[in-house]
Amino acid sequence: MKICIMGQGYIGLPTAALFTRNHCEVVGVDINEKIVENLNKGIIHIEEPGISDIIKNAVNNKVYKASLTPEKADAFIITVPTPYIVENYSCDLSYVITACETIIPFLEKGNTVIIESTIAPMSTDETIKPIFEKAGFTIGEDLYLAHCPERVLPGKIIEELIHNDRIIGGVTEECAVKASEVYGQFVEGDLMLTEAKTAELSKCMENTFRDVNIALANELAKICAEIGVNALDVIEMANKHPRVNLHSPGPGVGGHCLAIDPYFIYAKAPETAKIIKLARDTNNSMPDFVCENVKKIIKEGKIAVFGVSYKGNTGDDRESPAYEIIAKLSANYEIAIHDPHIENPNFVSFNEAVENANLILVLCDHDEFKELDYDFIAKNMKKAVIFDTKNIIKEVPEEIKLINYGNLYKLN
Repeated sequence: MKICIMGQGYIGLPTAALFTRNHCEVVGVDINEKIVENLNKGIIHIEEPGISDIIKNAVNNKVYKASLTPEKADAFIITVPTPYIVENYSCDLSYVITACETIIPFLEKGNTVIIESTIAPMSTDETIKPIFEKAGFTIGEDLYLAHCPERVLPGKIIEELIHNDRIIGGVTEECAVKASEVYGQFVEGDLMLTEAKTAELSKCMENTFRDVNIALANELAKICAEIGVNALDVIEMANKHPRVNLHSPGPGVGGHCLAIDPYFIYAKAPETAKIIKLARDTNNSMPDFVCENVKKIIKEGKIAVFGVSYKGNTGDDRESPAYEIIAKLSANYEIAIHDPHIENPNFVSFNEAVENANLILVLCDHDEFKELDYDFIAKNMKKAVIFDTKNIIKEVPEEIKLINYGNLYKLN
């Protein structure tokens, strides 16, 4: 089977890698010339375990190539971004529409087209299907269209693409069957065949469920800071109940999924989706909450920001709340950013960040931040204070002050 994948980012590239490892020929299409050039040399641009070696081998074995334009194939998979439109929170389908229109000259009867990008409910039927019908195809007869959303965790994408159950949402039953044959090349989890609109809403609700539960933990952290209770103790005690699993509070919610997908549902039913919108508002308020407490800890000086990735042990900083926090603090403080997982000429080393700092602000749960060089910190900071918004540092020497969501209330 030959597969053409539109978009070679955090989903498209790992998906391409697995198809090449399972006897498929893959063309990976991207609009970024530098990315295409590097991929054809076997150089990948994302941090994800296992991908690099697979792509290098695929390039060497001539079963993978990157391109700026599509080619004829048996199946076309679209993995381009779907941001939300700020004015009304609706799903911005412009990249998906462009990708669909781009592949039309390369489509042949019998092809399968799969939308992996997360999209709002009814998008496949109401917006995407008409694009191909206008081009002369009959969906379910000579072209098979489905929405099959990705459901993976950064850092474990290869493992989860293989083993997670896969939702296969066809515009028709035959479309779902044809799409399942594509993923059957490498997916070992169950292939769950359904309608496109059910698949769309299922994916959005998976991320909305998590967003709402994170919002509950973040709201609890705010309440505890206000009334004088240790939020981390509350969570630990409550989670001893066999049917309770409170999340850990943090500096906000980032990523291309959790911070965006709930809006797709809200935009469809704004008068009804009240909990969903309130959860989004709560999580969006956390950068302000962090900044307010930073100002209680220090009035001026240098802040060493540790981590801007939205998720630990990855270089993915899409929609990261860290950037909003940094922007707000930059007006009154000197900021030095350290993130060992992101290459940025403006970021500095651990030593440079800590030197003469008045505060270390932990905004990401990289493993590197769980055990720090406390001797260096104690000797080189102006004031040895750490504000850990991810609650990952468990113990520090006596000469260092540790503030987290457990003892935050003591600042009031």
